[in-house]
Amino acid sequence: MSFPNRRLRRLRKSQALRRLVAETRLSVDDLVAPLFVREGIDSPIPIPSLSGVQQHTRQSLVEEVKHLHSLGVPGVILFGIPEQKDPQGSEAWNPEGIVQLALQDCRDAIGQDMVLIADLCIDEYTDHGHCGVVGEDGSVDNDQTITIYGQISQAQARAGADIVAPSGMMDGQVRAIRDALDADNYQEVAILAYSAKYASGLYGPFRDAVDVTIADGGDRKTYQQDWRNGREALAEIRADEEEGADMIMVKPATPYLDIITEARKITDLPIAAYHVSGEYAMIKAAASQNLIDGDTVALEQLTAIKRAGADFILTYLTKEIAESL
Repeated sequence: MSFPNRRLRRLRKSQALRRLVAETRLSVDDLVAPLFVREGIDSPIPIPSLSGVQQHTRQSLVEEVKHLHSLGVPGVILFGIPEQKDPQGSEAWNPEGIVQLALQDCRDAIGQDMVLIADLCIDEYTDHGHCGVVGEDGSVDNDQTITIYGQISQAQARAGADIVAPSGMMDGQVRAIRDALDADNYQEVAILAYSAKYASGLYGPFRDAVDVTIADGGDRKTYQQDWRNGREALAEIRADEEEGADMIMVKPATPYLDIITEARKITDLPIAAYHVSGEYAMIKAAASQNLIDGDTVALEQLTAIKRAGADFILTYLTKEIAESL
């Protein structure tokens, strides 16, 4: 008896055949490593909620970047933890701020052989934990904030960033940053816009990593996207592309594969997906209890993100996946 789907079984019968006809391939070229660098510490500090991830010193960060380069990883994104915070997050654009110094260190160590991305936001640098300047009424002042974002982009570009990645979800942030970069003669520095960034419950370990607590029990739901909505994300993507974004991002990744797929239909820009701290932590926690095969699930999730339409993935799994690949 012949079955119409028998040919599909025939093509699955061996590992070699499955590799030969695989539709989606994950490679080290698809990965970007998020890294944390902290001011004022003498040795790296492990992050308990992110197993295997640490806050680096400037020196240990350079060693980590060199190791990732040796594995063929094409890029890293840097997040800074300053010693001092204030209402405006002024260390974010200080030429001697921790991320600016770390960018210079990495550029000196690896030249142009890796892409250096700088997260562009002020939540790590403010004493209130919001992504923008907070006005007297307790709300974020959008217009004042995007002016500051322009200053940060210039500081990061001067320090050697190839790409700045505004993550604050302020209206008009991409245009303000593009104008600031162009005015400072950094037309070649690209913008990776966190265009579809949801007000997700999956960011907890990241906030531990950057020592951020939002003041008075607040949240970011007024400027990050509602996770019940999809069309809203596509509108944000279109707006960022019109303002001059060179790449767009969907964050988190696996709960929003539908958004990645829909984004691929409406833009020809490269699409990044951020496999965030909570996604990583859940894999590690379940694997530690022998509830799942962590290595298999990690590959499955990252491959699914690629299959959905992402061009590259920011993930804390980068090093171990690169080593296994």
